[in-house]
Amino acid sequence: MSSRLDAMLKKILRSSLLRSSAVYTTSSVVNAAIPFLVMPILTRYMTPTDYGIVSMMTVLVGLVSPFVGLNIHGAISVKYFDRTPHNLPRYIGNCFLLLFGSTLILSLLLWLFAGPISSLTAFPRQWLAVVILLSIGQFVTIVLLTLWQVRDNPYRYASFQILQTVMNVTLTLILVVAMHMDWRGRVLAQVISGIVVTAAGLVLLWRGGWIKLDYNLADMRHALKFGVPLIPHALGAILITQTDRIFITKMVGIADTGIYTVGFQLGMIIELLASSFNKAYVPWLYRRLGGIDLAGKQEIVKLTYLYFCGILLLALFLSLVAPWFLSFFVGKDFAGSARYTPWIALGFAFSGMYYMVANYVFYAGATHILAWVTLLTAAVNIVMNYVLIKINGAVGAAQASALAFFISFILTWALSSKVYPMPWRLRRRAV
Repeated sequence: MSSRLDAMLKKILRSSLLRSSAVYTTSSVVNAAIPFLVMPILTRYMTPTDYGIVSMMTVLVGLVSPFVGLNIHGAISVKYFDRTPHNLPRYIGNCFLLLFGSTLILSLLLWLFAGPISSLTAFPRQWLAVVILLSIGQFVTIVLLTLWQVRDNPYRYASFQILQTVMNVTLTLILVVAMHMDWRGRVLAQVISGIVVTAAGLVLLWRGGWIKLDYNLADMRHALKFGVPLIPHALGAILITQTDRIFITKMVGIADTGIYTVGFQLGMIIELLASSFNKAYVPWLYRRLGGIDLAGKQEIVKLTYLYFCGILLLALFLSLVAPWFLSFFVGKDFAGSARYTPWIALGFAFSGMYYMVANYVFYAGATHILAWVTLLTAAVNIVMNYVLIKINGAVGAAQASALAFFISFILTWALSSKVYPMPWRLRRRAV
């Protein structure tokens, strides 16, 4: 390891990057640990079919969310760092006006196609309205969390997320365990906690002076120009992570979807760690890319390769302990979930590696190209889900996801090398 990289790592250890990353990681771990720790209870009070129905609601929210708000929340962070004069509260207000319009359109479409959607996903038709409510809540929450992230307020970010999760899980235990409401209790808990958190988020944004409802066509155009090209990208990413459950539901059964979901949740630990690190890494990276020289780029590349090795080792470790851990942690009806975890963990390791190279694509503003890469990967994933489930059963869905994440990582890495060249081929310095 070069002395410069060694100095860089020491500087990182003393910098806000490590502190922020630690807070984000702790927040994500706690946020995931709370529902994870109640899994032994829920898997004994809910059947695999119950788990499958709740999982399909999550899939629907993931598919609808990019269209509710048109994925424009990401434009707010870009606008925040924009050095040209701008009115950020007015800009955010216009983002909310766009949210209102897109919600009306999506609600109409969901009502018109409620029958086919319910048939495809096995999610009850009369409950589809909750998908819109949860998608709106996600938009409001992400806007608030984005502002705290760009303003380097990880503690507020963490506290808000954890409080939301505590409320969700508490209501779930009351409705599912105490009141025996099966999957309906789990869905109602998410809806009630979502409404409360959305209301709190709107109050905080308004009192903080972050929303000014003043119609401005230029702001709307800017937000749409950033967000709309990302819709295929976001949708493709959702298809990569969610189509596995749709295929299992249709080709194997909704109960198998529930068992798969438990194994998926354990493998998702890798994704939580990766995304938490990336939340702190992005502002740190972007501040350095502005005037960085070749030597600085080389040190960032070395740091990235160390990250690649670390996350793959974490995935391997999780894969090895999964069978032992799940054998006593979940109910006996979910015993088969361990066979999915190794493939899911590997896939999310590739997803974490994707983050590290996709950051350059976002920095270069080449999101429209990234969208096509993601859609291509999603198309491959759909085909491979069908083929591998036919061959290997439900575990084929996990294998297809791992393959899709790997393809996404490789293609995005190639794209990032084109739009923002980095010295990925490290050469030894002459002695």
